[in-house]
Amino acid sequence: MPHQQGQHFLQIPGPSPVPERVLRAMDKQVIDHRGPEFQRLGQSVLEGCKSIFRTSRPVIIYPSSGTGAWEAAIVNTLSPGDKVLMVETGHFATLWQQMAKRWGIEVDFIPGDWRHGADPAAIEAKLAEDRARSIKAVMVVHNETSTGVTSRVAEIRKAIDQASHPALLLVDTISSLGSVDYRHDEWGVDVTVSCSQKGLMLPPGLGFTAISDKALAASKTNKMPRSYWDWQEMLKPNAGGFFPYTPATNLLFGLQEAIGMLLEEGLDEVFARHQTLGAATRAAVRAWGLEVLCLEPSEYSPVLTAVIMPPGHDADLLRDIVLDNFNMSLGAGLTKLSGKVFRIGHLGQCNALMLMGALTGVEMGMSLGGVPHRAGGVAAAMAELEGRDPGNSTSLKRVQG
Repeated sequence: MPHQQGQHFLQIPGPSPVPERVLRAMDKQVIDHRGPEFQRLGQSVLEGCKSIFRTSRPVIIYPSSGTGAWEAAIVNTLSPGDKVLMVETGHFATLWQQMAKRWGIEVDFIPGDWRHGADPAAIEAKLAEDRARSIKAVMVVHNETSTGVTSRVAEIRKAIDQASHPALLLVDTISSLGSVDYRHDEWGVDVTVSCSQKGLMLPPGLGFTAISDKALAASKTNKMPRSYWDWQEMLKPNAGGFFPYTPATNLLFGLQEAIGMLLEEGLDEVFARHQTLGAATRAAVRAWGLEVLCLEPSEYSPVLTAVIMPPGHDADLLRDIVLDNFNMSLGAGLTKLSGKVFRIGHLGQCNALMLMGALTGVEMGMSLGGVPHRAGGVAAAMAELEGRDPGNSTSLKRVQG
């Protein structure tokens, strides 16, 4: 492996690079998590999270991965033997389905091709057939990290309403929160699941659940055992800015700074920047003569782009070449996409110049690896960035972040 110089390019779709401001915010001594300084921190992040989730209701913060937040959503709203409706949008939707089954939940899993998001019409049809109202929840992944496909949650909410069905709506925003337009309250979501290491630009270690009044009511009557994940045990001390067990204090210092950064830029500006970076990446892929995995333009992910390798060429070999020669990490294809796709992350603090460096590394890697492609992907991405109307919120000037 050649000697590596310069900064590592972490272009996977999360964990995303941690900004210097966030690193500095976490670089301090641990404080008393029962004292007044921590209380101010706790109140600040618990309130600040509401702005990011766009909710007026509670957001619970766990020392956990996003997987822990998945489990919290299940054990606080469902009972063993309950039936739920889920959609096979990719690797992570499949993992959430498997977790639900391990908790004794009956899952109606709508099959998918991993190239489309959850189909609102299919969900509405399933709910309309459920005359006994046995389906207790609809569970969908907003942004499928394994595929680069973003499901249309607002349309799924409308589908549930069209069917006049009382099912809860549980949504995974693990790779979309803070990067893709998302509105917990406005879209009528009951539980929104997320984590720290993607759009929130933190290291791994925090899980989140934003909860509606309807979800909170369900948590008071459901029969699933829980202890660590119990919302009721969290909400009581959270009311005063505290936690029922030792919190991840220094990650909370980082979260406070990350929330500040997102609100300083403005959430709408953050979302526009991600949309622009995604469009530029797709322009590069098309110029190379390669194919984007996502097939529906309305579902293109602003967070990452999954690229299909030409037949007979291994995506993991290309990733190794790029890492060894240019000190850049690209996302792997997961499970049935293993070796078939690579994923370019463009989320978090990413700006236009960082993206151009990443796309240059991909283009050079394909040349070194003998991957059939046309030259000019980087130029096409730049043309996409420069072609924006300077007065538009998605202009090159704005995307610099």
